Amino acid sequence: MKAIVTGGAGFIGSHLAEALVSEGAEVHVIDNLVTGNPEYVPPGAALHKLDIRQEETKEFIMSLQPDVVFHQAAQVDVQRSVRQPDYDAGVNIAGTVNILEACRLASVNKFIFASSCAVYGDQPVDMIREETRQQPISYYGLSKLTCEWYIELFHQLYGLSYTILRYANVYGPRQTAKGEGGVVAIFLQRLASGQPVTVFGDGEQTRDFVYVKDVVSANMAAVRKGDQQTIQVSTGIPTSINKLVEMVRGIHGEDIEVRYEPERPGDIRNSCLANDKAARELSWKPKYSLHDGLLESYLSVKSVAANNIG
Repeated sequence: MKAIVTGGAGFIGSHLAEALVSEGAEVHVIDNLVTGNPEYVPPGAALHKLDIRQEETKEFIMSLQPDVVFHQAAQVDVQRSVRQPDYDAGVNIAGTVNILEACRLASVNKFIFASSCAVYGDQPVDMIREETRQQPISYYGLSKLTCEWYIELFHQLYGLSYTILRYANVYGPRQTAKGEGGVVAIFLQRLASGQPVTVFGDGEQTRDFVYVKDVVSANMAAVRKGDQQTIQVSTGIPTSINKLVEMVRGIHGEDIEVRYEPERPGDIRNSCLANDKAARELSWKPKYSLHDGLLESYLSVKSVAANNIG
């Protein structure tokens, strides 16, 4: 299998590239390295420094003619999307359309898209399902939803096969402080540097935290399953930010200073995604508990901090 991973030098994309290489795939990473790290690209994968908005990127995909394209590259900072909606739309919408057009012209077999729970906005339900009305409250969520519509139309008009994966709050090693699961990365990085952690709001807001390796396995399953489906990748378990602080405190083994600040515009109050469709369509379910995923993430952050000191 010949695969392209856009954003493959980033958080989720680099883990996905690793998994694909380990399965024997020919892997090409497209990343402009604005937020990606070339050191994250695994041995055996080819890195191409390209921007998803460029004509050059479209031409590269057309010349390579991959079997599958995993579109992970995006502007994922919710707060930046609120401040700069034009930038968010340029990267997420125009960039995705450029990649879709390249896939059409290259006769790509499958397009797998990283969407987001942000498409739902705030919902008055305990459990969000794929058919729940989408009403984003940030431009990031709106851009992801718009991309989904483009993908569906590309299938209707040109027959491009796809799977849309709506991620819950992804966390794990290599994550930056930006993005929807970034609260975990922020907490762990502050612990590593001996700083207090900040909670926006009262801390009772909930999230569905899904470990990056589980997200990767869902992407791998989508290569051959879930055609023309929109599927949530989640644990189905809500966790409050205050509970997250308690769990991190337990793993850290020392007390943590917590500071509370006002909630921010665009932040969702509660979000928990059902995963029964993923089990049905992808034969997928998460393997990592939140504790185990946090422990792996904590050890990774400590290792990076130790190497930086050394």
